[in-house]
Amino acid sequence: MIKPTLFERLDFLIFGHLIHLLYPTYFRQKYGYQKYYILFFHYWIPQKLFRLNPKASWPVHFTSKVLAPENIKKGILCDPGDNPNVYVQANNGLIIGNNVGFGTGSKIISANHAHTRHSEHTKTVPIVIGDNVFIGANSIVLPGVCIGDNVIIGAGSVVCKAIPSNSIAVGNPCKVIKENKPYEETLTEMKFHRKIPK
Repeated sequence: MIKPTLFERLDFLIFGHLIHLLYPTYFRQKYGYQKYYILFFHYWIPQKLFRLNPKASWPVHFTSKVLAPENIKKGILCDPGDNPNVYVQANNGLIIGNNVGFGTGSKIISANHAHTRHSEHTKTVPIVIGDNVFIGANSIVLPGVCIGDNVIIGAGSVVCKAIPSNSIAVGNPCKVIKENKPYEETLTEMKFHRKIPK
């Protein structure tokens, strides 16, 4: 494990505890991920003072949009919208596991507009995304999709049907191209900025 620098320790002492209070569902590595002062000035201030994604209880980049965050259930090491230009619409619900990344420009859309009445959304089951998943830049995940554990979705893909666990999938429509190697990193190896839930 890399020893934190003096700057990283000061950053945690000054801003880390503040972030702990301001973002109740934010769980990340204590050192070596995002600087805490950046989370405060570049995320919390736009979210809370300028009312950009104010209802999300995790950091959301000011260029991203999270709709219906109250319908999102997420694990740790997962903050939908923390990268630039991400669009998350969770009207029908979104269930996300642990250690899930959303690439820049990705879109998660849980509800379409009704064909005969555009002011209404169609009802479907929630989107479900498993543990240890990465959704590449500019990919789109469509309503009702289930993505298993240990999956990589290639950049620019359109996911319109279920993707099984331990897969690498790409394309439009998104298809499995090969099996993914077992995920090696474990949560027990990491030191978090707060106690993680069981």
